[in-house]
Amino acid sequence: MKALLFNVNVPKFLAIQALRPLSGKFCYRGPFATVRLADIPEPRLPSQEWVRIRTRLCGVCGSDINLIFLRDSPTASPFTSFPCVPGHEFCGEVVETGKGVKSCSSGDLVTAMPMLSCEPRGIRPVCRSCVAGIPGNCENFAQGAFSPGMFIGICRDVNGGFAEYLVAHRSQVYRVPGSVSPESAVLTEPLAVALQAVLDNLPQKGEKVLVIGGGVIGSLVVKCIRALGGRCDVTVAEPSSYAAEYAMASGADRTIAGNLIDAAVDVAGGRAYRPLLGERVVMGGFHRVYDTVGHADTLNASLRIMAADGTLSLIGIGKDVTLDLTPLWLKLQKIRGCYGYRDNTVKGVRKQAFAMALEMIASKRVRVEDMLTHTFPIERYREMIQVNVEKSRHRAMKTAVSFQWHRARGDTLP
Repeated sequence: MKALLFNVNVPKFLAIQALRPLSGKFCYRGPFATVRLADIPEPRLPSQEWVRIRTRLCGVCGSDINLIFLRDSPTASPFTSFPCVPGHEFCGEVVETGKGVKSCSSGDLVTAMPMLSCEPRGIRPVCRSCVAGIPGNCENFAQGAFSPGMFIGICRDVNGGFAEYLVAHRSQVYRVPGSVSPESAVLTEPLAVALQAVLDNLPQKGEKVLVIGGGVIGSLVVKCIRALGGRCDVTVAEPSSYAAEYAMASGADRTIAGNLIDAAVDVAGGRAYRPLLGERVVMGGFHRVYDTVGHADTLNASLRIMAADGTLSLIGIGKDVTLDLTPLWLKLQKIRGCYGYRDNTVKGVRKQAFAMALEMIASKRVRVEDMLTHTFPIERYREMIQVNVEKSRHRAMKTAVSFQWHRARGDTLP
C-alpha cells in the first residue's frame, strides 16, 4: 500500500541541521529528506482485539510538520521508533474486526484516540495514569507488545493515517454517528486536545482570557470556551490576517497582532512597570492564558502579562526554552502542561474528552468542518507540506491527506 514513510538517522540529522538554514525544502526533497512515498505491506490485526481501517482522511498536525523538519526536542525520543508512518488525526471505514471487537463492524465510519497506552500494548495491570483515565500520560510507552511510541504514527510497528490502511485497538476506536461527515470526524482529535485544555483551565464569568495563536488549536480553544458556555472576554493574539478572521468567526471578542504587554494594559486593565533592564511586567492583566505556540518569547510574555493566581495552559511544544521565573513567584502563577485528553467528570458523569469532542461535533455545539480547507492525495505530499509551511499565503487552516480523491488536481474544499 502507499504510505508516507518517515525515517532519520544521525548522519541525516546532522545534514538537515546544516542545510535547513539554507532551505527547509531539504527536509522533504532530495537525498536527505526525512519523508518519502513508499510501498509498505498492509497491516495485519495484532490480535483479536484490533480493527483494520481503510483510511478516508488524515489531518496534518503541527507535530507532524515538526517531525518532518526535525524541530522536536530529543527528550521524547525514547518514546518514538523509526521508520514510521505519521498521521494520528484520521477517520476511515472498518474493513476487518477481530473476534474480541463488539463496538463497531465492517463498513462503519470510525475515528480513533491514537494513544498507544497500556491496553493497546497488552500490559496488565495497567499503569497509574491509565487507571486514572489519562492514557496520554501512560508510563509504558516504551514497553509491551510494540516498539516505543506514544501514539499511532510515531511507532515503528503501528503505522499512522498517512497510509491507505491502519489498525487500531478496540479501546481506541469510536464509531462516528451518521450525522457526522468524514470532513468533521477527522477534526475530532484536535478538538479533543483543545477541549481538554479548556476543561483543565476553565474560564469563569467576566474573566479576561488570552489565546496565543489563532491556528487550528487556538481557534478550537475559542470554540470550546463558547460551547461550554464561557461568558468571558477572549482575546486571540495572531499575526496572520486570515487566521485572525477565523478566530473572530470562532467566537473571539477581538484579535491582536501587536505587543502583548500593551494588550494586557489596554484590554485586561493591567498596570505595566518597567524594570532596570528587560521587558515590562504587568500587575493585573489576563486571568488565563492558553499558549498554543510554546516558544520562549510567548512563554516569557505570558508570565509577565498574566494576573496574580493566573493559570497558563501550555499547549504548544517549544524546544530549549529559557524562562525568567520571577513573575511566577511574584504573582503566584501556575503553569499547566497540556497533552492529549483524559477522563473528566462533568455534571457527575465521567467521560473521556475524545468522546465528548465527537458528541459536540454530532450535536453541532462545535462546528469544525469549515476548518478543513485543503485536501491532497498522498502523492502530492510535498505540496501539502509546503502549504502547511505557508498557511497564511494559501489561506489554509487544516489540511489533510485524502484517500477518496475524486476532485480535479488543485481543487480544495470550500
